[in-house]
Amino acid sequence: MRASLACREIVYRRAHALILDRVSLCVEAGEIVSLLGVNGAGKSTLLRILLGLLPAQSGEVLLDGVALGKLRRPAIARRVAYVPQSHVASFPYTVEQIVALGRVPHAGLGRALSADDRRVVQAALTRLDIAGLAARNYMALSGGERQRVLLARALAQEAPILVMDEPLTGLDFGHQLRMLSLLAELAREGYAILQTTHRPDEAIQCAMRAVLLAAGRVIANGPPHEVITAAAIGALYDVPVEQLDIGRSRFFVPGGGE
Repeated sequence: MRASLACREIVYRRAHALILDRVSLCVEAGEIVSLLGVNGAGKSTLLRILLGLLPAQSGEVLLDGVALGKLRRPAIARRVAYVPQSHVASFPYTVEQIVALGRVPHAGLGRALSADDRRVVQAALTRLDIAGLAARNYMALSGGERQRVLLARALAQEAPILVMDEPLTGLDFGHQLRMLSLLAELAREGYAILQTTHRPDEAIQCAMRAVLLAAGRVIANGPPHEVITAAAIGALYDVPVEQLDIGRSRFFVPGGGE
């Protein structure tokens, strides 16, 4: 599976505020990249630019080596799927109907789904263990259930690049572990996955690379065990922390005491 999403020297200003300052990063097939930063660091703005929903003032976004601005929306949607942190449906869609929206880039808007489209939708429901919710009203679900529906929609889209905004939001501990396992499985299958997170331990557990974003600038980019340290996390979030390594896992606890 060939897939890559990259940005180079992205600059974005809102009024007189500099939101992103020469940001560069990339995610390749088979890779999970975690983007960490405080609220207001520019993560959401960067995701919107990477998805082609917001134009940067300078710099470029490349999808499989092609400038994003040269591609039409359907072509982008067949290559990149977005999993938002939260989503409110405009109509009382069922779970199956929400997941079926992932087929729009292939089937076209307003067209009936083919047998192959329905097979893909059913496979996505099954993979996320929500086939039993197919007939339920999407908005009647819990936040964690809706998060799994949104990932199922992205998988039904059959795009090899997944951009995910805090994918563990709302999931209980068991489903968090299952989600992390699924992301690792998808990466092994060749998906390129970019996810935002506020949890350093999550990035260390599942990511191949971590990117730390502070005040609109990339301050670190590399293997999680190298860049996610007590000093880096303390500086990023402006809190004293101590680092606890257990096997290949790393945790952070409040520090700074006597």
